[in-house]
Amino acid sequence: MNYHHHGKARLGKSLPLLFLVWLCALGASGQTRSEHEFYMDIPVYVDSIQQSLTYPLAWRNYPVRDLSVWRKAARSKIWELMGPLPPRSYGFDMQVEARERRQGYDAMRISVQLTRWYRVKGYLLVPHGKGRLPAVNLLHDHGAHLFIGKEKMIRPFATDTAVINDADRWAALLYEGQYMGDYLARHGFVVLSMDAPLWGDRGRQEGVDRKKYDIIAGNMMMLGRSLCAQMHWDDVLSTDFLASLPNVDSTRIAAVGCSMGAYRAWMLAALSDRVKSTAAVCWMTTTEAQLSTRYGRRENGGFANCIPGLRNYMDYPDIASLSAPRPMLLINGTRDKLFPVPGVEASFRLMHGVWTDAGVPEALETRLLDQPHECNKMDQQLVLNFLQRTIGGQP
Repeated sequence: MNYHHHGKARLGKSLPLLFLVWLCALGASGQTRSEHEFYMDIPVYVDSIQQSLTYPLAWRNYPVRDLSVWRKAARSKIWELMGPLPPRSYGFDMQVEARERRQGYDAMRISVQLTRWYRVKGYLLVPHGKGRLPAVNLLHDHGAHLFIGKEKMIRPFATDTAVINDADRWAALLYEGQYMGDYLARHGFVVLSMDAPLWGDRGRQEGVDRKKYDIIAGNMMMLGRSLCAQMHWDDVLSTDFLASLPNVDSTRIAAVGCSMGAYRAWMLAALSDRVKSTAAVCWMTTTEAQLSTRYGRRENGGFANCIPGLRNYMDYPDIASLSAPRPMLLINGTRDKLFPVPGVEASFRLMHGVWTDAGVPEALETRLLDQPHECNKMDQQLVLNFLQRTIGGQP
């Protein structure tokens, strides 16, 4: 009898909790209402927002027709919008965790004190031979796949078998089975690839969960920080680290990447004069095309490519153009579902205008190829040829 009454008491106390769980389940069930303000994860008034974006710091709109003056003003605004950044370290303090001899080059698994707050792991490939060599900061992609980062670009070793197997699968999926970093190292380039925040060794202790990315970015915003800005800052610092190596010719450094890595590459070139050449595969468009119900598009990268307020001043091609007159190669695919062709073509036109005004129209190479969202062996060959023409390297 006592047990019966006790059970009823426990049930009574648990009813509010059960009711709350039920309400939460209803809220997550995709209920719809007749009125709404967002469609396809963008506001229904997106066209009005687009019309309000006048891009006053785009070269085509800037009142002073001097590229150096424009670049200084635009860069200053980008740094301002990036907000406070982790403080630089007093020294990079590179530590070699493992080393492997490969055909024509050495591979090292390293860690670097990138800022005073954290060390970052990476892979460094150094071709055999003497003298200072051209170098590539090879920036990994997004792919909504955060388990690996640097391992997408350089064949990993001295790590878990699960990581190696995953990297092999990713290389087959996006890079036609060829690790781009190893490919470039075989042709005489020092190659560095490091994890971006939340990828690889910089992920969550609880494990990979893409849905948590935006929550983490929001928490960083609560701390007054932009996770996207931190990624770009890390790329600038890792380029400084690369330039400090005794076997690197600091006047011949390139930024290269695919997908989010391509976005990171031209952002890096826009922010750092250390980058003398840039090759970006499968990431260029206009905001008008990228966030549009007309093309059925929305930006799925989340906070990975979102510096708060930046679109009020410059569009994507305007930012990439800050690297003019330095050489740049852009490759996009006609079958790339992430970037509508009209947006790619519009971007290319805008950028060619900047390089033409800079007096070196030939320094910007743009290609729209018959391919999906990938960096296949032909793309990698085009990147290699471009790097050999612009910063050197072996045939």
